[in-house]
Amino acid sequence: MDLDALKRDIVFDANLRGFDYSFSSTWGLFSPRSIDPGTRLLIDYLHINAGDTCLDLGCGYGAMGLVMGKLSGNGKVYLVDKDFVAVEYAIKNAERNRVQNCEAIMSNTFSHLPDMKFDVIASNLPANAGKELLRIILLEARDHLKPSGKLYVVTICGLREFIKRNFKEVFGNYRKLKQSGTHVVSLAVQNSPRFSN
Repeated sequence: MDLDALKRDIVFDANLRGFDYSFSSTWGLFSPRSIDPGTRLLIDYLHINAGDTCLDLGCGYGAMGLVMGKLSGNGKVYLVDKDFVAVEYAIKNAERNRVQNCEAIMSNTFSHLPDMKFDVIASNLPANAGKELLRIILLEARDHLKPSGKLYVVTICGLREFIKRNFKEVFGNYRKLKQSGTHVVSLAVQNSPRFSN
């Protein structure tokens, strides 16, 4: 395969939550040829209300953020990633799929976001991020959620106990929404009565 062919955009289709999407991606981005199983599992368990202000944290080429955009209707969705190539493709995919309530921003977690609070924050947390960074993300997410705002994360199963323990410490609650053979979707709610499983 020659250089031009390798540098050409990877294009694939996916049906997510009943909506058909066409995604453009490139080598170097996470799961460039298809929606990875963790992201797909998280998308299936997100609860978004019409009008919600949402954040896709570590958006990659934007799959989860675009679904949040469709589900939130007249809400607003911010897609953030520290990789400028990911942000570029998230913008391209929002335009490609005509999802107009999404804005992609280059930011190292919350550092370059507008000073605002969210109804929903969702993230496919990378297993290799390190426990210190994961803890920072959880603490910053807490500070950026509205009262009763929800944090959804998907992780590999090996991080389940870490997430459970830290959700309880940071938010006072934890709920396992779904576990597959490889991934776990977890939920914490701001200012919520305690729940656990």
